[in-house]
Amino acid sequence: MTLNIIHPIRQRGIMRTFAAALLISLTASCGKGFLDIGPIDQKTEEDFYKTPQDAMEALVAAYSVLNMDGYGNIALTSEIASDNCFGGGGNGDGGMRQWDRFDNYNDHNAAAWKKYYTGIYRANIFLQKVDNVDFGNDEDTKKRLIAEAHFLRAYYYFDLVRMFGNVPLITAPLEPGNYNIPQADPAEVYKLIAEDLKIAAADLSDRRYADIPPAEQGRATRWAAKALLGKVFLYYTGYYSKPDIEGVFTKQEAIAAIDDVIMNSGHGLVEKYFNLWRASAETGGFAGQNNTEAVFAIQYTHLGLKNWDQQNGNRMQVMIGIRSQVLLPYYKGWGAATVNPKLWDAFAAGDTRRSASIISIQDEGLAGSYAVGDQYQYTGYFMKKNTPLDENKPEDLGGDFQLDNYDNYVVIRFADVLLMGAELNLNTDLGKAQDYYNRVRDRAFGDQLHRITLTGDAAGLKHIMDERRFELSMEGHRYWDLLRQGMATAKAALDNVSANSVFNVTFRPETGGLLAIPQTQIGLSNGSLVQNNGWN
Repeated sequence: MTLNIIHPIRQRGIMRTFAAALLISLTASCGKGFLDIGPIDQKTEEDFYKTPQDAMEALVAAYSVLNMDGYGNIALTSEIASDNCFGGGGNGDGGMRQWDRFDNYNDHNAAAWKKYYTGIYRANIFLQKVDNVDFGNDEDTKKRLIAEAHFLRAYYYFDLVRMFGNVPLITAPLEPGNYNIPQADPAEVYKLIAEDLKIAAADLSDRRYADIPPAEQGRATRWAAKALLGKVFLYYTGYYSKPDIEGVFTKQEAIAAIDDVIMNSGHGLVEKYFNLWRASAETGGFAGQNNTEAVFAIQYTHLGLKNWDQQNGNRMQVMIGIRSQVLLPYYKGWGAATVNPKLWDAFAAGDTRRSASIISIQDEGLAGSYAVGDQYQYTGYFMKKNTPLDENKPEDLGGDFQLDNYDNYVVIRFADVLLMGAELNLNTDLGKAQDYYNRVRDRAFGDQLHRITLTGDAAGLKHIMDERRFELSMEGHRYWDLLRQGMATAKAALDNVSANSVFNVTFRPETGGLLAIPQTQIGLSNGSLVQNNGWN
């Protein structure tokens, strides 16, 4: 269903992909809890932002940008850019291998740029107009909706600034004559992110996980805001070698936020790691799309039902599926992000996370039926987490396999929070750091015999970063974890030399790990946008 608001499109330059139209379509996902608000007709701006229902519909429009997928999916981009995966896809496919090799490609990353500025635009519109809504005496609802908009704006900016570094900072809809906004210092962007998330953490729902109604799963909570604050803190202070986030958010505040999520959110670890995903779960063991470990998850559904204009399905799933063939229980896809054998080999014996995260064609007895075909960079390994399955595939539900896969993407898992807590507490409370670390590792091996003793130094930090590599593989975290450890660490991990040249990768530190700003946006900006280093 769509919510359409008629008004002039004001944001040119960085947003000029929309400038040819006078109608902006705010597409909201259907069929998952609060996102299913029912279809409405077009409304003019004068008729809108009057009632709490109007405000909720506008907020859902800002949430719906989370579902914009495919080449705009940061998880796919960053897994390919990391040492976990190669580009893959077909022999004739372009775009994916350029993320892998840090090569130029025509207007690369345009989908991501459009996605995130669309989300920022919708959050800004909401924050500008919400005071026009008559909430009566229900100030709590107003505060909550405003806090959710701040959370979403922070989320969109964090992905955007990690990917591109030097981006325009826009906090309100642009007015005529003010379309071409210069790039901000990244510090300004991170300052806004921290400020937005502190507002969100103060005013969002603090209900424990068990008390969240099923219809509200996927809405930002206080715990999601605090967990994201911890993640932003670790990335910003690591990548930019800063002690805090511009005086807005300190390490002690980060520790307190993450500890609060661990101790008071009601979130926890699913008992068995492999039950976190349908593709790896034992029969009847799948923990569910919004299980206790999902601190913040993007909600997907099959209810787009073959409609290319809808952005309801998880389109990353078809991209990572085994290329053009069905090998039960797995369903077909485009073969993107073939897994690096070095990752498979790095898992320790007995670590259940290896077979839960990666499909091994040989080890799963699929070699006799698998055909390489036009698969590029075939390694014998594919992503298992969220790979498409033949059982209850989109076609069985009236959808299309390219559009309507429906597994959620968990942006922040409780295990991620535990490892952030271990990292943050390493130099201040080693016992607490050890406890958080043990909880993750004990679950992975199913016993306490594989524990590693942490030390409050670089060696201890390396153990935590290694644990993040194995625990969170295929989930879009590894590339950013490498970058925040410095360019030398990133290059040592990302460079790949092979007898087969298609697997050769040379990371270019001069880029700082940032992606290329889409050339069309630079051209439309009348000189206000400058390309990132290393991409000219």
